[in-house]
Amino acid sequence: MEYRQLGRSGVRVSALCLGAMNFGSGTEEATSIRIIQEALDLGINFIDTADVYAKGLSEEIVGKAIAQSGRRDEVVLATKGVAHLGEGPNDWGASRYHLTRACEASLRRLRTDRIDLYYLHIVDLTTPMDEIFNTLETLVRQGKILYVGTSKWPVTLIMEALALSERYGMPRVTVEQPPYSLLDRSIENELIWTCMRHGIGIVPFSPLAGGILSGKYRKGQKPPKGSRYEKAGPDDKRLTPEALDVVEKLGPIAEAKGISLSELAHAWLLQRPGITAPIIGPRTVEHLRSAIRACEVKLSEEELARIDEIVPPGSAVSDYYDVNVYARMRGAIEAGEVPRA
Repeated sequence: MEYRQLGRSGVRVSALCLGAMNFGSGTEEATSIRIIQEALDLGINFIDTADVYAKGLSEEIVGKAIAQSGRRDEVVLATKGVAHLGEGPNDWGASRYHLTRACEASLRRLRTDRIDLYYLHIVDLTTPMDEIFNTLETLVRQGKILYVGTSKWPVTLIMEALALSERYGMPRVTVEQPPYSLLDRSIENELIWTCMRHGIGIVPFSPLAGGILSGKYRKGQKPPKGSRYEKAGPDDKRLTPEALDVVEKLGPIAEAKGISLSELAHAWLLQRPGITAPIIGPRTVEHLRSAIRACEVKLSEEELARIDEIVPPGSAVSDYYDVNVYARMRGAIEAGEVPRA
């Protein structure tokens, strides 16, 4: 397993991050714990979860598995706050009121005394940036979190956070977590080079585009029963005809290399500039092993050029980045969440 620097911090993390979003929902506890234990044995030392995954159950399973392993100090443990945990007006957000309680609750569920990387899960435009980072600074000083990350933040807000941190000595954004895959390369237009210039690591999620790059969705065929896109209609913004065209064109590249389409997708991400560790979201042990095999795959310059012909740099045939980042900002305007100047 290769280990990479986490942003400009001194922490080294495995080139793949184990995502726990399925644990406690799509994957039962026993299988989830087995996946975590095998991932640790295979050299993965970076685990990602969130307080809202399975309504806290994912954190509980991750905490239980790490406690059983006795390897807490070998793991760079990441979780997230801010997203909605209930129906109350203060059951979400990056306010000092909510973020402090959310962090404490995550610590209890994870059975740990610290969170190594604490993400702001979504943008909260209703809370002033200075309140957000003052709260994070307090949590850092208390030893409850070590590093700070953002998830699905637009470049302008990341830069605003950096300016605030540099001016007042508040915690610095170490990592951004955006969606990124062969079907949506939008982050190449602005986010990647911005993060590289400022020493911010990129830990992307949805490397298989919600399973579209697994190869189970094919052009001219109905989506499998029980699958995520079983009921996708002709206007679906992710399972698009263009996305399925890309799948058909990538298939021969994978076959010629003797690997699966998902392994090709993971291997491509592992070779992208600025990327620290793609987040894999295995629902089975075999999904985990497939992702690990991708670490041994090296794509040639010719193969990379062919991929760029199929899906050009900066382009998107499936909407992951806009809907998770800019659409949220547009929605915030409509909802009146942006304070007037």
